[in-house]
Amino acid sequence: MQIIPAIDIIDGKCVRLTQGDYAQKKIYNEHPLEIALQFQDAGLQRLHLVDLDGAKAGAVKNWKVLETIATKTNLIIDFGGGIKKEEDVKIVLNSGAAWATIGSLAVKDETLFVQWLLTYGAEKFLLGADVKNEKIAIGGWLETTDIWIYDFIEKYMQHGIQQLFCTDVSKDGKLEGPSVDLYKNIITQFPNLQFIASGGVSNLQDLEELALIGCSGAIVGKAIYEGRISLPELMKVNN
Repeated sequence: MQIIPAIDIIDGKCVRLTQGDYAQKKIYNEHPLEIALQFQDAGLQRLHLVDLDGAKAGAVKNWKVLETIATKTNLIIDFGGGIKKEEDVKIVLNSGAAWATIGSLAVKDETLFVQWLLTYGAEKFLLGADVKNEKIAIGGWLETTDIWIYDFIEKYMQHGIQQLFCTDVSKDGKLEGPSVDLYKNIITQFPNLQFIASGGVSNLQDLEELALIGCSGAIVGKAIYEGRISLPELMKVNN
């Protein structure tokens, strides 16, 4: 299982929110590159970079941070937040991201997303699914849909999507442990999917459990920044 540390960006700074609430913002570092270099020095290979300003504005904002980290590290980066138009996809991929991360747009505008998959190749996208009670949630988790997570995955795998990360919105940023049962069900149903767990990881034991059920990756954010898991500990489960 690959450990994928997360850096969330507001105003060019590394922050964390609790349950997507911009009012519950905590700044961890003014310079995201410093954090990214620490991850690289610890031997991690991937990075989950989220443009929270972009997510709010509906257009990519912090692409300069992406460009800086992509230029000055060897990390393989997925970048999301505000990718709503083809221009945003181009900016993200041209700024050094290996994958453009798509979430709400895949729910709201299937036609457009499928067009991008055809134009750029499905391997250039990481699909993100926010879930509440096994149903897809969108709009910063404020809106729950009637779309069952399993139907959502099935549809986009047919369009070539190879990897997906899933966040149980009731868990994110709360350090209460991940949704192991949900993830186990998804992995059982879609054994060929590169499934990445996201949200709730609070300690090394959580990561060991996710590796045990067959996750191909785990996104870790707050647990690193709050000192719950050290970088040397992360390396124990990263491979």
